[in-house]
Parts: sequence; C-alpha cells; structure tokens
Amino acid sequence: MPPKAAIIQPILMAAVMAFLMTALITWLNLGFPADYFRRWMTAFVIAWPAAAVAAYIAIPIARSLTGRIVVWMEAKGL
Repeated sequence: MPPKAAIIQPILMAAVMAFLMTALITWLNLGFPADYFRRWMTAFVIAWPAAAVAAYIAIPIARSLTGRIVVWMEAKGL
C-alpha cells in the first residue's frame, strides 16, 4: 500500500465505522427524540478521532494475527 494510502485508509475506515456505530448506539440509548441528529453528530465528532487512533493501533495487530491464523490454517490443511 502506498504511504499516503496507509495514512488515509485508517482515517476513512474509522469515519465509516464511527458514523454507523454512533447512529446505532445513539438510537439504542435514546430512541428518536427531536434532537436525535444533534446528539448523533456530537457522538460522531467525539468517536471519529478515537476510532482513528484505535484503527492505527488495531490494523497492524489484526494484520499480524491474520497472517498467523492463515499460516496455522494452511499447516492444518484447512
């Protein structure tokens, strides 16, 4: 992956995930009150940067674990 893409991809992935998850969690906690959209966007603005940081931490770990799992599966003939 090109260096610029390696920086941009986790940010975009975090944005999509934070957008969807905050919509769901806000709805589960509040239902659809009159100020739902404002509360959702407040949650999203807080969650997106946190999700981006988490993505930068999680992606290398997930990549490494995926490699190990694939090697293990191939060794077992799976």
